[in-house]
Parts: sequence; structure tokens; C-alpha cells
Amino acid sequence: MNTHTRDAFDRSAEPWPGHSPGHPSALDKASARWLAAVTGIEASSALDPAVRVLRRAVRALPLGRARGLLRGEPLGHPAHPLLVEVPMGCWLSAGVADAVPGGQRAATVLTAVGLAGVAPAAVSGWVDWADLPPRQARVGLTHVVANLAAVSCYSASLVARLRGRPVKGRLWSLAGMTAVAASGALGGHIAYRRYQEADGAGAAAVTGGKAVRTGVTPDARPPGPDGARGTYGSHT
Repeated sequence: MNTHTRDAFDRSAEPWPGHSPGHPSALDKASARWLAAVTGIEASSALDPAVRVLRRAVRALPLGRARGLLRGEPLGHPAHPLLVEVPMGCWLSAGVADAVPGGQRAATVLTAVGLAGVAPAAVSGWVDWADLPPRQARVGLTHVVANLAAVSCYSASLVARLRGRPVKGRLWSLAGMTAVAASGALGGHIAYRRYQEADGAGAAAVTGGKAVRTGVTPDARPPGPDGARGTYGSHT
């Protein structure tokens, strides 16, 4: 591991404001519970049967060259983080519009546009997920569950708004934003773990328009739940 890279989960390095080693704050306790839950998901093999089935299904999709586009190969980095900005940005903006007098129509439009942007973000996310190492793939499934909850809430919000029930629409939006926050935290955890592994195994390089992780080979990964070695940044 690069000695210049600090593990974000090491609380002893630089405590945040209000943190006291001898007297953990409410934020310390909440953080510890969250990290314990995510670490537990990473270590649990209970999700491995679902991981095996879904991974095979995603890899079997006849996407052709579109697979490389969905993975962000022309960009040199994953496309999923870029695509999720559409639904997340629209839904956050809808929340702001709800707080502004006369913003009901704008909030309805933004909610609908956010839902329209879910499909490409989801497909790119699944394509990325199919190549994740086992521990990250397990967390990825909980990320999917949070996303499904968010989409369900915002769909209900849109229906309520279109039926002239703005208060109900706002309440569903608040529930949806809570799910989005949980999903974003899980997605950030996955992204950070990928960064840690790439930083420890080799520097990133872009060759022939495709993202390649030098020093990171399939044989360097532990076997996945289906017996196959995990990959990162390779095109299959």
C-alpha cells in the first residue's frame, strides 16, 4: 500500500472536530455502527448465491461494444458516477424547489427527469458491478436495494404530484432522498475500496482508449463466489 495513502477508516490519524478518544461523540458512535454494518456485509457470504446468479446474467447480456461505453472506456474511468448525477441532481433540486413558494411545477418536472435518468445509470452500474471483487460485490447488492427504494419513493412522489397531492408528493420525496443518501454512502464505500486496491497494486494507465490497471491482474484477485478471479478495469 502506498504509504502516502491514509486509510479513511483510521480514526486515530486526524480526529474530526469534537472528537475525543476518551469520550466518543454521537457522530463517533454512529460512524462506528455504520462501518461495522458495511464491514459485516463485506465479510458475509450469505449474498454469494445471488452474486453468482446476477453476475452471470449481467455478463451474458448481448451488449457488444455498448459494454465498453457503459463502463466508461472512452473516458478512461467508470461512467456510472457521471450518469448518477442526473437522477441525484434532479431529485435534490426537486427538494429545493419544494421549499420555494410556487416551485411545485418545477419539482414535478425535476422528479420526472430524475426517474428518466435512472435507466442508463442503472445499466452502467450493473456492468461495473459484474466485475467487482466478492467483498465489493456484496456491498453492491445492498447499494442496489437502496437504489430500488429510492426509485420506488420518487415514483410514488411523481404519481402523488400528478394527482394534485403535493404534500404527499413531498413526503415521498423526503423518503426517497433518505434512500439516496444511504445508496450514495454505500457507493462511496465501494469506490474507496476500489481506489485502495488500485493504489496498492499498481498505477492506472490508459492504453488504446481503454482503462487498464497496471499491476492488477485477474490472478492477483481472490477467487469470487463463482470460483472465477475478480477483475478491475478489463474488458470481457
